[in-house]
Amino acid sequence: MQMKWAAGLVLLATLGLSPAQARQPAADVNPEGASGFQAKPLVQTRQEMIATANPLASEAGAAVLREGGSAVDAVIAAQLVLNLVEPQSSGIGGGAFMMHYDAASGELVSYDSRETAPAAARQDRFWRDGKPLSFAESVNNGRAVATPGLLRGLELAHRAHGKLPWARLFEPAIALAEQGFAVSPRLHEMLRQTPALAKQPAAAAYFLDAAGQPWPVGHRLRNPALAEVLRRVAAQGADAFYQGEIARDIVAAVHGHAQPGDLTEADLAGFRAQIEQPVCSRYRGYRLCGPPPPSSGPLAVLQMLGILEHTPIARLAPDSVEAVHYFAEAGRLAYADRDFYVADPRFVSVPVAQMLAPGYLRQRAALIRPDRSMKVALPGDPAGMLAERARDDALELPSTTHLTAVDAAGNVVSMTSTIESAFGSKIFVRGFLLNNEMTDFSSSWRDPEGRAVANRIEPGKRPRSSMAPMIVFRGGKPYLTVGSPGGSAIINYVAKTLVGVLDWNLDIQQAIALANRGSRNKATELEAGSALEALAPRLRAMGHEVKMEAFPSGLQGIVIGLDGLQGGADPRREGVALGR
Repeated sequence: MQMKWAAGLVLLATLGLSPAQARQPAADVNPEGASGFQAKPLVQTRQEMIATANPLASEAGAAVLREGGSAVDAVIAAQLVLNLVEPQSSGIGGGAFMMHYDAASGELVSYDSRETAPAAARQDRFWRDGKPLSFAESVNNGRAVATPGLLRGLELAHRAHGKLPWARLFEPAIALAEQGFAVSPRLHEMLRQTPALAKQPAAAAYFLDAAGQPWPVGHRLRNPALAEVLRRVAAQGADAFYQGEIARDIVAAVHGHAQPGDLTEADLAGFRAQIEQPVCSRYRGYRLCGPPPPSSGPLAVLQMLGILEHTPIARLAPDSVEAVHYFAEAGRLAYADRDFYVADPRFVSVPVAQMLAPGYLRQRAALIRPDRSMKVALPGDPAGMLAERARDDALELPSTTHLTAVDAAGNVVSMTSTIESAFGSKIFVRGFLLNNEMTDFSSSWRDPEGRAVANRIEPGKRPRSSMAPMIVFRGGKPYLTVGSPGGSAIINYVAKTLVGVLDWNLDIQQAIALANRGSRNKATELEAGSALEALAPRLRAMGHEVKMEAFPSGLQGIVIGLDGLQGGADPRREGVALGR
């Protein structure tokens, strides 16, 4: 089986194409930071499907499904390939949130492999001389690195739901790492836009040529060091990563940086992924579920939809001024609450039930005027704790990835994973990048009045996230799975897609392709280059501050119908849905 995968994937790597892509226009060249998109067709299959951000990853997952693997198996194989071909977005140096639905038992759980703060982390980590450091000063160094969690989470999910052997799931990524893959347009452009890589010798030696230039599109890039790491983990399990030589090299890379961090071997050895009960709520008769805090994503999406249920948005044209207005106003209200209340619930109380209470959301919706923007929403006080809380100032940047799969047995996985900003901390060790998740914490820990920031740095704490891998149920059965990268904008991307399918009766590809829009409780943001730009004058007349943003979401979604599956991949990136 390994040779079969290797031969097929090497051919795909050489061409830079999957079987589906070979029948479609050239891959999307738009990186994060660029606008525009390339239309993609709706993909329809009968029994199984996977959608990821890269054709090679999708093909690896589809091969696992064809072999009889589970949805978890397929996502693991695809994620390991993404570590190689989309290193700017995710990998074993980072973490993830995974939703899993078990068709046989009906059980729905969330796997939390979000990174944790080192035991030595202190709340003033990103301060100097009594002042907070800038994000640029905080991100590309050892202080930014949190304890990676991804492999522990994948292993935990595989033990419960895997069908193929753990080692077999590593074969596609190992084959590509050893024999090489073609640098994609998106990877090349991200390398070009990330000059900080040149300042880190190990990263520069891999990602740049001898002249310090990014490898060109189509260049065959090999990563034997990563192949060796994957071989060890395939044979020995995640312990091979979290203990022993690999762990020592990770710690040495963090401590050896010009601005060293404090990650230790004990931090790595002590990391544990968590199985959690999802946060769920109802909308238009559907039941929508996603990971609970420390991710703020599903909670904020559910708040937005609970607010929008009290508006006429379902009757409005998707790209109308009125639809954009209501969507942006609902976003302001949800983001206002998110900034005060959401953090790791192992360290601080998060009033999830109160934030989703129908009466509370009805009160929040009543704050929306049909003809005028509120500009900036104030947080509500659903649990009587507002007087104790200060606003979070964490900056979440949009380099992340999303994978979703449905297997022939009807099991469903929706997983979003990340190393935080593009190429994480830029610290490259044994063929993979380490995250910069510590910058997802607030840089401050209290406000001038002494109120505590919920998302402050504390040892062992998981930083707040916006990742929102979600599964939607209709009549008790999975109907839709969706998620996206995009930093704090993930919430708006996922909410837009859900409204598109559930309210506007769009197919999943049409909903994903809808122009991105929304407010993060600041300006009303419209996707640059889209038809929404024409709405700006009327929105401004309603009191909106309007900004055009590139908004390169990376949505992946699957709709599960009586006649089979329909899959969509974001036209703003290189992804594709595959299956049979």
